[in-house]
Amino acid sequence: MSTHELYTEAVGEPNWQVPSASSARLSWEYDDGRDRLLALYQKGKDKQWDGAKRIDWDLEVDPYDPLGTPDESMSLYGTPYWAKMTDKDKGELRKHYASWQFSQFLHGEQGAMVCAARIVESVPDLDAKFYSATQTMDEARHAEIYGRFLHEKMGMLYPINDNLQALLGDTLRDSRWDMPYLGMQVLIEGLALAAFGLIRDTTDKPLPKQILAYVMQDEARHVAFGRMALRDYYSQLTDAELREREEFVIEGCYLMRDRLRGVEVLENFGIPKAQAEQYSEESEFLAMFRQLLFSRIVPCVKDIGLWGKRLQQAYVDMGVFEMGNSNLDLLMAQDEEIAEKLDAERFAAEEQARVTEVRDAIRSGEAG
Repeated sequence: MSTHELYTEAVGEPNWQVPSASSARLSWEYDDGRDRLLALYQKGKDKQWDGAKRIDWDLEVDPYDPLGTPDESMSLYGTPYWAKMTDKDKGELRKHYASWQFSQFLHGEQGAMVCAARIVESVPDLDAKFYSATQTMDEARHAEIYGRFLHEKMGMLYPINDNLQALLGDTLRDSRWDMPYLGMQVLIEGLALAAFGLIRDTTDKPLPKQILAYVMQDEARHVAFGRMALRDYYSQLTDAELREREEFVIEGCYLMRDRLRGVEVLENFGIPKAQAEQYSEESEFLAMFRQLLFSRIVPCVKDIGLWGKRLQQAYVDMGVFEMGNSNLDLLMAQDEEIAEKLDAERFAAEEQARVTEVRDAIRSGEAG
């Protein structure tokens, strides 16, 4: 079935064309490279995987409760609308929310794939080109996986959110080679990582947990790549050049914060936009969710050297300034460990099932 038949509303033109003013750069230095980045490139090669094989797509998903979402996390909970909803209506609302979330993940991954390809094209250093090539493949795999989940398990997609599209467009249109790093690796990927992690750690549904854990294992490398490359480059910039990038981060963070309302979902349930925005703003759960989503962005921005007074004040105003002290390396290490542990548990269970099957076959033979 065509994806366009599954969208909750028409998406307009089938292709979004974003003009680019960036230059392609080729390097003729093939021997030199930063050891840390080449080591990350090697890891990127070693950690490639096939989403069609590593993920157990035979697992069933209830589209009306795909993530095990508690009532209290729904922005309509406690409102007059919620009081009038039947169990069927609430199941439909869960389906729409999950489809909206995973649709934004899907669109973001396609954007990440294009940005990674842009980095291959425009970054001056060959070691960075090497790594970005592996990331382009990673992002293609992620888009494939999220697309498959939405098509096969949910049967519903939402168009890209306006704020996500605006930030992605700003990132791709900028002619400076470091902006795909900053817009995608730091802001969009950082926010996505936090969103993935919150769902991964709270859902009791095995298929979305697998998808998110394995995608996050890749994303941990991507954020490390962005930090490494930008920290080196930004240490050479003037104060004026750093301020320009801080302004981009401030605007991008406000866009991403405002992306997380899910107002489109409530509008599909007949709730006027102004009322939907109010419910989303007043939801205690969503307020906490929005704040936690910056747990990956703020320490990363600080780490790469963008920490001017205006940027700090913006984070104070958003209520996320203290997250600058988070241990990003520890978070990334945990992402790696969770994916490996999930693999170990799955394979151990499969091995035990095979052993049991063999023992049962032997007993049946002896009994015969």
